[in-house]
Amino acid sequence: MEKEVFKKLSVQQQVKALYLDGTFIIDIRFYEYKINLYLFENFLVEVFYQPVEDRIDKIEVMEKNSKRLNFYTDQIKLPDFC
Repeated sequence: MEKEVFKKLSVQQQVKALYLDGTFIIDIRFYEYKINLYLFENFLVEVFYQPVEDRIDKIEVMEKNSKRLNFYTDQIKLPDFC
């Protein structure tokens, strides 16, 4: 599945796709969120989970030039294609 196709899915469809075919990599804390990073096919996806409210607020495809990428690379080595 291409990034653009994934972005057009509903949140429920994105969650299902990540659960069935994604690979959890790491989570970080960012303000009130626990952000779970997944590898889905050949791109990274962030899931913004609000634990106090027990809800997913958004799911975003991580772009290669995202500044948030630094939060993850400080802790792990990400695949070169990401």
